[in-house]
Amino acid sequence: MAGFSTTARGMAVLRPHPRVSVLLHRRSASAAVTLLVLLATVMLASACLGQTYVSPAEVWHTLRTGGGPYDLVVGELRVPRIVLGALVGAALGLAGALVQTVTRNPLASPDVIGVGHGAAAATVLALATGTVGSPGAVPAVTVAGGLGAAALVYVLAWRRGMQPSRFVLTGVGIGVALSAIVQLYLTDSELEAAEQVKLWLTGSLNGRGWEQAGPLAVVLLLCLPALVWAGRAVRPLGLDPDTAAGLGVRVDRARLGLTVLGVVLAATATGAAGPIGFVALTAPQLARRITRTPQLPLLCSALTGAFVLVAADLAARTLLPPLEIPVGALTSLVGGPYLLWLLGRRTARR
Repeated sequence: MAGFSTTARGMAVLRPHPRVSVLLHRRSASAAVTLLVLLATVMLASACLGQTYVSPAEVWHTLRTGGGPYDLVVGELRVPRIVLGALVGAALGLAGALVQTVTRNPLASPDVIGVGHGAAAATVLALATGTVGSPGAVPAVTVAGGLGAAALVYVLAWRRGMQPSRFVLTGVGIGVALSAIVQLYLTDSELEAAEQVKLWLTGSLNGRGWEQAGPLAVVLLLCLPALVWAGRAVRPLGLDPDTAAGLGVRVDRARLGLTVLGVVLAATATGAAGPIGFVALTAPQLARRITRTPQLPLLCSALTGAFVLVAADLAARTLLPPLEIPVGALTSLVGGPYLLWLLGRRTARR
């Protein structure tokens, strides 16, 4: 018979079966439920609001029947975009939590290890060589570029083990070099091609939908077993390496696995919506402050990332109608002050 038994320090043991038990952090569980409700609320608001207001009842009718006067606005334009935003935000939140766990640095994100820069460089190279005609047609190229850049950083940073500080510094160096490739392309390319790349580089959900959301959803589903393992692996890795090794954790192997998983999620999200800044950086830290856990909570990081991105996209669509601000520009605008605040907190502690 299913039941709960309480433990110390806000923990509970859930026993859905006599032979199965799950350790549950009560505050994290409450936070996850709250974030899920907030995410559903902002998704509904995003489906209703815009240049054409649609009531919640009409939204539900359109989704249930697949027809009606608002099928184009709700069913074909808004809902696919909202679902994609939630998936991209969740993937970025998870990727940020995994990378920050590996590097033990709250200022780290997938962009720091070259994922975004590699995706951008691969995209402009594909455009320059005529392989593709527009940035939106190259999700596979962007994913390959992000994975390749992160692999290069990992190889160059490896010295009889992976030191987080060397990993971050190597990623910064590779990112600068890849950014130079993008800037050279923008300088030498024709105006129309340069404008397309600039728009893609800001990150945007405009004009995107099920075609991009489907592959990302498949990747997230395929990564679920790895994420279950990661949820257990991040706990000992929150300790210092010697303590984690003393508990029987193969530190380098666990770091490699978490890094690969984070890079795959970040690269796939970038391929779906372009580089969207600061979501991977801020979502894990916000989730940690909400749950007050010693390690970064993966589920709440995913829900926080999804909520932040859907809310940012709603604001980007409705702040200056009929102009739509690229959501990546808005998240960067809000994330910049947050980064400065986080840097100030770390400096004060020292």
